[in-house]
Amino acid sequence: MSSLNTDYFVRCIATLNRAFDGLNQQPQDSDMYDIYRAACIKEFEIILEQTGKLLKKCLKPYFASNKQVDQLLFKDIFRQAAKHGLISLDEAERWLVYRDNRNDTAHDYGEGFANETLRLLPQFIQDARRISEVFRQQ
Repeated sequence: MSSLNTDYFVRCIATLNRAFDGLNQQPQDSDMYDIYRAACIKEFEIILEQTGKLLKKCLKPYFASNKQVDQLLFKDIFRQAAKHGLISLDEAERWLVYRDNRNDTAHDYGEGFANETLRLLPQFIQDARRISEVFRQQ
């Protein structure tokens, strides 16, 4: 298998980390807080989607055909990754929570969605870094 190009993924994690740090240095009623919050939400979404795509590529050796892997739904990708030891069961469960957060609020870009996502970010950043290591080893 050719190695995965994770440059963009790694850069998104770094961007999210910087945006989250910036957010935490702003008063919550400031325009800059809103700008950093929007950046955090967008990077969260990008990293979530990229994780699914990259993890799908990592799963190809475990299936009889690429078509079988291509047909996996987002949550199944993480379940299969845990089944094959690429990530732990706890990590897979957290990624499913991240996805649920994204899906449940896909049409609600209000403050509730933003605050719930921000609450998930410290662990999300750790999990994204961890899965980045998994990708690097592939």
